[in-house]
Amino acid sequence: MQRLTEALDFQSQALLLRSERQRLIASNIANADTPGYQAREMDFANALRQATSAAGAGGGLTLTHPAHDAGATDLSDGPGLLYARSSQDSIDRNTVDLDRERASFVDNSVKYEATLRFINGSLRSMLDAMKSPSQG
Repeated sequence: MQRLTEALDFQSQALLLRSERQRLIASNIANADTPGYQAREMDFANALRQATSAAGAGGGLTLTHPAHDAGATDLSDGPGLLYARSSQDSIDRNTVDLDRERASFVDNSVKYEATLRFINGSLRSMLDAMKSPSQG
């Protein structure tokens, strides 16, 4: 049971971080025409490592913002966020590369869906294991 709980905790942390990364990418895309906007990116592996090590210590995600108490995951000023490198200089100093952002958006969406499927499959397996043989 402990192994299943640990796997689900890990996947739930990953799901929270994937949704936050999706929000960041969407924000970058929305600001593609904003002069001077600096695109943001999340170091996902590092953020997940920090989140899971904090969860292993009994704390879950570290509350770095008052909105976390309400269940929000606003990591806008968190240490896991970086400024995306500009692949090409622009006159208005905007660093959003729409091609990169669209590719990141799709990649993150696929990984988000995979995480949801894993959690769903784990829960379905657990429910099947708890059913008595007479329940089918």
